[in-house]
Order: sequence, then C-alpha cells, then structure tokens
Amino acid sequence: MAETVQSLEGLASLKPAAPEAPQYVQKLDAQGRAYATGKRKNAVARVWIKPGSGKIVVNTKTVEVFFARPVLRMLIQQPLVAANRTGQYDVTCTVSGGGLSGQAGAVRHGLSKALTYFEPELRSPLKRGGFLTRDSRVVERKKYGRAKARRSFQFSKR
Repeated sequence: MAETVQSLEGLASLKPAAPEAPQYVQKLDAQGRAYATGKRKNAVARVWIKPGSGKIVVNTKTVEVFFARPVLRMLIQQPLVAANRTGQYDVTCTVSGGGLSGQAGAVRHGLSKALTYFEPELRSPLKRGGFLTRDSRVVERKKYGRAKARRSFQFSKR
C-alpha cells in the first residue's frame, strides 16, 4: 500500500515521472497532401496543401481574384510567413458561408492546421503566433422583445 520513506533522498523516487510532450506525426492522404478544416464566424474552409511553387487557389479562382483586398491576401499569407515557407506549398481550398473577412480567417486557420499536419515541427511557431486557435466569436442571435440582439425598441412615455 503506502511506502514509508526514511530520508529526503527517498522522496525523489516516489515522485511520479513528468508526462512527456505529445509527439505529433505527419498526416498525409494518398496524393501526398495534408488536409485541414478551418473555421471563422460562419465561414468554413477546407484546405489541402502539397509541395509546389506557392500557388493559392480558392474555389477554383486564384487568390488575387477571390480575395481582391490586399489585407485579406496578407491575412492568408501570415501562417506561411511565420513558418518561413512562403512559395514552398501549393494551397487549394474551398470556402463556404460567411463574408469575405470570415472566409479569409477560415482559410488562414485551415492553412495553419494543414501546415502542422504536413510538418509537425512547425506547430510551436504557429501556436506562438496564435494561428492554430479557432476564433470562436460569432454573431449573437436576436432575442424576442428586442430590436436586435441587445438593442431595445425606442421608449416613448406617450
């Protein structure tokens, strides 16, 4: 049952071993691609990456056509820049739901996850940058008796 320890040196032998950090392994499909799903607001992005020249295709369109605003294109490139992998992977993704800003955030989240599946050692720089965390903020629902989610109808005494 319980062991009695006679000296302080004996206490070290009773201490349980520290749990080791989990070892992540590469997850690839039959075509040698890594797949991940990214989400942001109501947008869902399915992302596949494979080694290539750095071409990004969103819903069969180039990223310059689909995301016309430079800010959204910069948002998508952030995980590749943080991992120093710019121009090394071809990215193919399909996006549905939400608006353009939410879709860009979903592609960024999915791309970050796919990078960690392709190269597990990239997990720490991407996690440090906050790219692997799913932003769970969504639009609050409208309540009955209210004009919007929280706004009341205009009050009038007469």
